Amino acid sequence: MQHELPLDPAEKPAAPKARRPRAPRKPKPPARADMRLVAWITALILIADQALKYWVVHVLRLDIVREIDVLPPWLNLRMAWNQGMNFGLMASDQNLTRWLLVGVAAAICIWVWIWIWRSNAGTLGRVAAGLLIGGAIGNVIDRLVYGAVADFLNMSLPNWQNPYSFNVADISIFAGAIGLVLMPQKKEPAPAARKAAPRKTAPRKPSGDNPRDEGGNPR
Repeated sequence: MQHELPLDPAEKPAAPKARRPRAPRKPKPPARADMRLVAWITALILIADQALKYWVVHVLRLDIVREIDVLPPWLNLRMAWNQGMNFGLMASDQNLTRWLLVGVAAAICIWVWIWIWRSNAGTLGRVAAGLLIGGAIGNVIDRLVYGAVADFLNMSLPNWQNPYSFNVADISIFAGAIGLVLMPQKKEPAPAARKAAPRKTAPRKPSGDNPRDEGGNPR
């Protein structure tokens, strides 16, 4: 028979490996809006605006002819170089005013883009942002190329002559601003209420008086 050798006291059983604590889960990043629709709307408005301005100024030579009746008095072409904002506000021949308006338009475009992206706006908000940004960039290009915005559309009534002209970019900016005002705001989901843990009630201690039987003897 074989005798089992005694265990060497120096050899100790390997201790179990300690489990690493799980790293806390990273919070999910906030949802952001898909800005491709904004970019497409911006590009379409920009192309349409610049194409019509090129056709009116360089093909029809409206800057020289000045007036062309299309459907009088409802729709006419009346050339007007706007050095200010809508309806000629802040109009000035100074170069400083032109660059100031260019900077303001660029800042508004950047702010609207970031706002729509961070707020995860819906379809209406993204379409409105594209309209506003596309129109603003179209007028900025006019200021850089011509020194003023090319306005050529004029709409009047039979007994009233509208003294102002506008362009496609102005219509787009106006429609985009209204859309952003009417854009429904998304409500943030309310945090889920945590269930309260049941309270542990301590066992009641017996009272100091020992119960007695009918004979008065302690039980």
